[in-house]
Amino acid sequence: MNSRIYLSPPHLGTREREYVEDAFRTNWIAPLGPNVDEFERELAERVGAKGAVALSSGTAAIHMALKLLGVGRGDRVFVSSLTFIASVNPVLYEGGIPVFIDCDPQTWTMSPQALERAFEEAHRNKQLPRAVIVVHLYGQNADMDAINEICVKYRVPVIEDAAESLGTTYKQKSSGTHGKFGIYSFNGNKIITTSGGGMLVSDDTAALAKARFWATQSREPAPHYEHAELGYNYRLSNVLAGIGRGQLQVLDDRVNARRAVFDRYKEAFAELEGVTMMPEAEYGRATRWLTTMTIDPIIAGCTPADLLERLTDENIEARPVWKPMHRQPLLQYYPYYPHEQGSSVSDTLFEQGICLPSGSSLTLEEQDRVIICIKQTIQANSRRMLSHESA
Repeated sequence: MNSRIYLSPPHLGTREREYVEDAFRTNWIAPLGPNVDEFERELAERVGAKGAVALSSGTAAIHMALKLLGVGRGDRVFVSSLTFIASVNPVLYEGGIPVFIDCDPQTWTMSPQALERAFEEAHRNKQLPRAVIVVHLYGQNADMDAINEICVKYRVPVIEDAAESLGTTYKQKSSGTHGKFGIYSFNGNKIITTSGGGMLVSDDTAALAKARFWATQSREPAPHYEHAELGYNYRLSNVLAGIGRGQLQVLDDRVNARRAVFDRYKEAFAELEGVTMMPEAEYGRATRWLTTMTIDPIIAGCTPADLLERLTDENIEARPVWKPMHRQPLLQYYPYYPHEQGSSVSDTLFEQGICLPSGSSLTLEEQDRVIICIKQTIQANSRRMLSHESA
């Protein structure tokens, strides 16, 4: 059998080992240490934020951002529906009520049109949200000017879930730096990784200091262990931060490599009817964290499920687009605002979307295996469909 092709595997550089070995050499194996301090400083400088807090995951970063904004039991939080559940779980941690917002068909990110409608109704009902969580999906930044204009109008702060978009730009400014708080993920499948980890960034350094305090078990500055507030064990380890420092140095190379993978797929599939690649918004530069596309089964004669099955047979990992949050069993009874009444973009993308192997270490030979499998499957299904129609 052919070797396994993974969706988005880690891709290490040459400096990670140096920083990790320094942690071992200096015995900074316990949580926190010089690598953590430097990783925070270097990432904040890289994205243009005034400060950053290194945490155990992107989910922890969202949780800290929500606490900083005072989200509590019964508070509403508007959240992108087309996302991974980590964008939503922290709302539930605090007893909040998620309200799901559809995406725009041109960007696959939060629809300003649906957001405006949700705000108008919330204002009429005197149920304005405490915060809005905007997800920058698959490495594409949402239209933050349009979203911020709405949120400023109602005086509601924005949290940017940039877990998938470190390295993305929106009007020449880094993704994750257009709202009150931004979060990044360094999970093993992200553009750069620390194995597991995340970062909270903001220009509000006082708020970041509070998050750092909470994330370190809310330990008071006393010679004994003193705790006056609820705390969390959310800080990133010094060893993992060393990996992150090395990864950050190759971020631009990793983004360029993933964009090249996307472009090669796009060129290869250009003549396949019914196949549409995820669009790139004119206002920024996406990272193409994952190459995603949709398949119209009526035109292509092939469903995403058909294609996933064939790819699996060829030992190639691929996945459907995220299942929208408003369709998850845990979350199906919470409010949802589609892009247009009676037309849910998120649902269509889930039903027709597929994510292809997109790693920055993907070789040309591996890309060819994916391309050949997809083209042969779609073309074979199209021939069968035409044969059936002519009969």
